[in-house]
Amino acid sequence: MNLSEPFIARPIATGLLAIGIALFGALAFKLLPVAPLPEVDFPTISVQATLPGADPNTVATSVATPLERQFGQISGITQMTSVSSLGATRITMQFDLNRDINGAARDVQAAISAARTNLPANLDGNPTYRKVNPADAPILIVSLTSDSATRGQLYDAASTVLQQKLLQTPGVGDVTVGGGALPAVRIELNPDRVNHYGVSLEQIRSAIATANVDLPKGSAAVGPLKYNLGANDQLYNASDYAPLIVKQNGNDVVHISDLGYVRQDVENLENYGLSNGKPAVLLIVYKQPGANVIDTVNNVKAALPFLEASILPTIKLNILMDRTSTIRASLLDVEITLAISVLLVTAVTFAFFRNWRTTLVPAIVVPLSLLGTFGVMYFLGFSLNNLSLMALTISTGFVVDDAIVVVENIMRHMERGEPPMQAALTGAREVGFTVLTISVSLIAVFIPLLLMGGIVGRLFREFSVSLSVAIIMSMVISLTVTPMLSSIALRSTGYAHDDNEYPNSRFHRFYARTLGWVIRHPVLMGIVTILVLALNVLLYIVIPKGFFPQEDTGRLIGQVQASQSISYHAMQQKFLKINQLVLKNPNVQAVGGFVGGSNSVNTALLFVTLKPLGPRKASADQVIAQLRRSLANIPGARLFLQSAQDITVGGRQSGAQYQFTMTADEQTDLDKWVPKVVAAMHKLPMLQDINTDQQDNSMQASVAVNRDTAARLGVNFASIDQGLYDAFGQRQVSTIYKSANQYHVVMELAPEYWTDPAALKAIYVPAGAAATWGSGSTGGGTSTAPSVATSASAASAAAAAVSAAAVAGPGSRTATPSTAVLSNGNALVPLAAMAHFSIAQTAISINHQGTFPAVTASFNLGPGASIGQATQQVDEAVAQLRMPASIVGSFAGTAQVFQQSVASEPILIVAALLTVYIVLGMLYENLMHPLTILSTLPSAGVGALIALLVTNTELSIIALVGVILLIGIVKKNAIMMIDFAITEERQANLPAEQAITRACLIRFRPIMMTTSAAILGALPLVFGSGYGSEFRKPLGISIIGGLIFSQMLTLYTTPVIYLWLDRAYQRLRRRRHGREATS
Repeated sequence: MNLSEPFIARPIATGLLAIGIALFGALAFKLLPVAPLPEVDFPTISVQATLPGADPNTVATSVATPLERQFGQISGITQMTSVSSLGATRITMQFDLNRDINGAARDVQAAISAARTNLPANLDGNPTYRKVNPADAPILIVSLTSDSATRGQLYDAASTVLQQKLLQTPGVGDVTVGGGALPAVRIELNPDRVNHYGVSLEQIRSAIATANVDLPKGSAAVGPLKYNLGANDQLYNASDYAPLIVKQNGNDVVHISDLGYVRQDVENLENYGLSNGKPAVLLIVYKQPGANVIDTVNNVKAALPFLEASILPTIKLNILMDRTSTIRASLLDVEITLAISVLLVTAVTFAFFRNWRTTLVPAIVVPLSLLGTFGVMYFLGFSLNNLSLMALTISTGFVVDDAIVVVENIMRHMERGEPPMQAALTGAREVGFTVLTISVSLIAVFIPLLLMGGIVGRLFREFSVSLSVAIIMSMVISLTVTPMLSSIALRSTGYAHDDNEYPNSRFHRFYARTLGWVIRHPVLMGIVTILVLALNVLLYIVIPKGFFPQEDTGRLIGQVQASQSISYHAMQQKFLKINQLVLKNPNVQAVGGFVGGSNSVNTALLFVTLKPLGPRKASADQVIAQLRRSLANIPGARLFLQSAQDITVGGRQSGAQYQFTMTADEQTDLDKWVPKVVAAMHKLPMLQDINTDQQDNSMQASVAVNRDTAARLGVNFASIDQGLYDAFGQRQVSTIYKSANQYHVVMELAPEYWTDPAALKAIYVPAGAAATWGSGSTGGGTSTAPSVATSASAASAAAAAVSAAAVAGPGSRTATPSTAVLSNGNALVPLAAMAHFSIAQTAISINHQGTFPAVTASFNLGPGASIGQATQQVDEAVAQLRMPASIVGSFAGTAQVFQQSVASEPILIVAALLTVYIVLGMLYENLMHPLTILSTLPSAGVGALIALLVTNTELSIIALVGVILLIGIVKKNAIMMIDFAITEERQANLPAEQAITRACLIRFRPIMMTTSAAILGALPLVFGSGYGSEFRKPLGISIIGGLIFSQMLTLYTTPVIYLWLDRAYQRLRRRRHGREATS
């Protein structure tokens, strides 16, 4: 049966089919979305809850733990982490990649509802959740700056106008605003004046809340008309709040303005953003899942002029970071690499055929196969990304193989004197099974990759499918279009040649002589084969292993960490200094970031955009090293920088790329052992930027209340806590409703009192409330209440006496005791009269993993270090500490996925080998021949590993894929030899040795051509220098190294092993026939 015959006989139909494939592929290429990598959605849900004013420990125990217990019952959670800070907690749940995110969201909502009864009653609303993807990176950062607009105006324009309009832009999935806060009316109180007028802070808060309301008022009908009712119950400006009356006693009236200052400012003063050294607010834009990142950024850029026209004219919009600039450059570089590979493959084909007609026929297969692949990719919903284009680039080296095999065999028949049509029919029929075997067995290599789970499997699914489609397209075109073109375009030489006459006869004669010697000395080849197998194992053990190559994306992400007890203003100054020093680096194009906000005050985020690779004279890692040296002299602050990567794994944020997490039953165990682990890590020279997320060394002003005294005065802890919160919590006491947004009224002591510990002594709380207290002088007891303070009048009398004594003592900042009386007759009691104050250590944040306390140590790799070596040394260092069994340490994020991938690498290689063996066994209907073909693979592995070692390249996931590709590429040499030898044995009745020798000599030219094409196809991957070249180099290095080494060996080992196995097979047949004859 000749599959090519109908296509050779109908050249017009075949030609039109080829043109249709080309046109459809070209159209699909234009329509394919663009992305840096295949879209991988990590099912992740983030839950947030707020308990205003609560310290981190209270938030962790009363809010985070009840929620975590409920979330722990949800199926499919692979990791759950939480961070509890002042007044808020954030719980992040990562689900199995196969878990439906919508179903997970429903389970999370049900768990929140189930946990609500165990949460504090004063929780600020129900916990909220949102679906997130930790692998998503911002595609665009836009800064808002102005020489005259206030911080509040900048943030209001960003949050109220720009954020909402950007969210309506096609392709935009989320927009966050950083570096500022919404405008607010700030009421900043003077505690001396408050105490002088005998007003409590709660009284002030109540007066503000009741003066500014927005409640339904109904409607009224007057005659035939109906009127909606309205009132001036809303106060919009700071000037409206100053005359509010807080207290009135006869003609004595106390206004807000008598007690402090009322001004227009922002909700949170501890929030500051920068863009290239100027105060700024940042808009951070993310894309929707599946959206074309290039189109999305183009849409946003096109909208920016209209957006800028919709806000204050003094506010300027500037692009601080554009992720697509490097994506465009990277994809352009891959496309150029692809074009160079096509040209090189065509050149090597011409070098062997030395005829432009003969070269043109297989050269057409490459672009036609690639265009057909683009069409299939479009239907499958794939994108043009670094991995899919890298697959097509490497495919140029072996999609032409099928066409070369077909054309070379047709040429062989024409050189023997056959006319073109007959040569095309005969030549295509002879190698049809060979082409099918090469293609199917090559596709079989990718089956384990396609079935591979986890992140690596998801990432390489498009790679594997795209490459498989290209191979299928090449096979189909080589068996249809190629024979048809050969029958038309190729010309007979006019005289016959013997099979042993070839171009490049010098090489052929050398190979013939050496091949004969090798076949006569098979033991030597056996020893070489065994040594190669052993060398594979040895090299795999010693070679440094990595995850994905470190990319230079032109973007740096930084985290500034300072002393945990640093004030906001001190941190702001350090942040300014760091920004200035980073901006001075000649390789830096732009820098921005913010301090405060949702982060703790001692932490700031930094976004650095580097200059393009042309003007830039240093790599991203070199720039980081330069900045590390220049910033080393800033006291009390450390900047942790890492190059932003397109592949990010893990839900916990950290200051470095790799993470090691420790969990324990008790926080005290971690407090003891974490410093020892960190100290051990500091001794490892291959690690740098070591830090932890343990922030338990901040300062806390502790208020220790004497419960007996407070009980006698009728003061309860609710009044004390409310008073402290009113004074120091930037408390939002009322809401101002406007058409586009809602704004708040914030009340607290004036900023000058924040930095004075004596301000605590100036806090007065109202007395006279009946209270229930546990006994004990400092609040340690929980027994039943004493009988004191059972009436308001008795408590007021006691409070007045204590107040008089307190204000007369040293350090008093208040007025005379007679003024410290509320309008209802109850006294105001100074906090100092029933409490003493001390400075203690406290935590800024508390971390959990699962439901247990956790601390994560993060680190970057030093120059020349691999993550494989680093994880091994960290494990050894931790094991030497002999931590108790109650503490569990394990790698997290990228390091964890790396360890999982390393463990599965041998399984993946064995699975690929077994799959190829099964496919070849089915095709040949023989168990011996597949073993001969697979015998070519160990030499390819050795060549790949040696090439990686020589070039100082890690065995990363990309390099491993190259090794797996070699399994499919290298075996084609053996397939071409064995197919021909089997045919010669069956049809010409030649003995095995003569048949395999003839096969090796006749197939020498196509073997050399296909291998040379594959090497030259991979060559541009190795020598590329643009964006993303770090990603592609390991693939090219491993393939070229494996091809060169295996080519030198398999031309000799394959015939020897074929003869061994053939003799073994014949002996088995004779024995079986002998037993059958005897029976």
